[in-house]
Formats: sequence, structure tokens, C-alpha cells
Amino acid sequence: MEPTMNYDMIRSQLGQSVPFARLAGVEIDSIAGGRASAHLPFRPEGLNHIGTQHAAALFALGETASGAAMAGAFAPILLEIRPVAAEASIRYFGLAKGAVTAEARVEAEPDALIEAVRTEGLVRFPIVVSLRGEDGIEIGEMMVDWHVSKKRT
Repeated sequence: MEPTMNYDMIRSQLGQSVPFARLAGVEIDSIAGGRASAHLPFRPEGLNHIGTQHAAALFALGETASGAAMAGAFAPILLEIRPVAAEASIRYFGLAKGAVTAEARVEAEPDALIEAVRTEGLVRFPIVVSLRGEDGIEIGEMMVDWHVSKKRT
């Protein structure tokens, strides 16, 4: 199966399989080898007391994008692994006054990560996520540390 088809299938499946992300309104836009983008529409139910995107909704956006990037990195063996977001941190630089886009990227080479899981059974790695407002200005940055191991039988 062609990689693009795999990525499209992963995007579709992730979009349906994470109930909280759906509740928050997060939508995954694209997945590729170790990269992903997602967006959070500007909706009344996602706002805080000052009328901007709620911090928890932005966190959900970033974590979802990081999970999609992780899935893209491990696409060839995705059904053989157990991924867990082990730690995450977020910094806010400005207010999200409209829709927000998240761009996530795996810092390591995906083939090296896959090889580590195959040979060592476990790999830990960070994913960096940039959060940008509708005007393209970065309003936040997130770091998510993923632990990926062979699926337990």
C-alpha cells in the first residue's frame, strides 16, 4: 500500500478514535512521515472567560497533533506498537483570538525510531508542536515526550 494511503487511513482513524479530541473540536488535517497538522476551529464552547481559545483546548490540539505525528513516524509498524504520551509541557506566547493550527514534528529520524522498537522493544522521543493563530503568528509551543513499545500480547 502506498504511504500516502496509509497516512490518509491513519488520519481518518485517529479522527474517530479519540473522543476527547472530537469533543474539543480538534480536526487532524494531514499526516506524513513524522509530521502532522491539526486545527481547532473558533467555537463558543471552546472559549474561556475572556473570549479566547481555552488553554485546555489548545493543549488538546497540540497533544492530538503530536499523536498524529507519532503515528505518521511509526506508520509501517503502527499496529505492532503501544504508544503513550508520557509527559507534555506547553508555553503560551499570546492569545488565541480565532482558529488555531498546530504543526507537529518528530525530532528524530522515523526509521531510527522504528529500528529501536524492533531491537530494544522501547523508544522514548520528543515531538515539538507549534501553535499558530489565523494570522500565522506563533501563540504557543508544546513539547510532548512519547514512549513507544512493542504491543503487549
